[in-house]
Amino acid sequence: MIEVKKLIKRFGLKNVLRGLDFQVQPGEFVALLGPNGAGKTTFLRILASLSRPTLGQVRVAGHFLPDQAAAVRRRLGIVSHLPLLYGDLTAQENLQFYGRIYNVPNLTERISEILDIVGLTSRRHDLVRTFSRGMQQRLAIGRAIIHNPDIILFDEPYTGLDQDASEMLDTVLKNVAAAGRTVVMTSHDLARAEDLATRFDVLSRGVITATTTRAELQHSNLLSFYRQALAG
Repeated sequence: MIEVKKLIKRFGLKNVLRGLDFQVQPGEFVALLGPNGAGKTTFLRILASLSRPTLGQVRVAGHFLPDQAAAVRRRLGIVSHLPLLYGDLTAQENLQFYGRIYNVPNLTERISEILDIVGLTSRRHDLVRTFSRGMQQRLAIGRAIIHNPDIILFDEPYTGLDQDASEMLDTVLKNVAAAGRTVVMTSHDLARAEDLATRFDVLSRGVITATTTRAELQHSNLLSFYRQALAG
């Protein structure tokens, strides 16, 4: 579903990504881990067609970036710590806006389905600026999946959430993954990543330095794996 070969991203004289290789199979939930400044957000922005690679090959859902960016955008959704919602519109109006951009069929029914998935049916007519941070993140996930994308990218979606909001977001993410979508999520929260993902990749110094699966962690733990990957 995602195939990246020898990806380089350069800002001026600084190489942020240095020949990165990365593959994701359909239905995988990959947690992309790494220290601040490792290039995680830059990498996700390239996958989302929001930033152009300097060199290398990037293919998402069978389409090459950046030349086929429009086709890629139809196949994916993105959620970051910024919800990208309109505060003076209601939850329903936000979903209507994004649904029309993607020409979602049976939009009224789809909006009701999405609001049920993210647990916001009772707040559908409330302005988004009255929502808590956690509620906005849940609606942001609804925005990202309104067009039934094959791939969803989550860039630090838990940033700024309290414990209750994080637990609610856990449930929504598990439901999204259970629907068979391919997920790539950056996170600093190792415990939460370990609970959600099926695969764990460490991005450090601009490349993937280590990868493991949930099954392989049975004989260790994610924290020790992460420390070894950074040390190596």
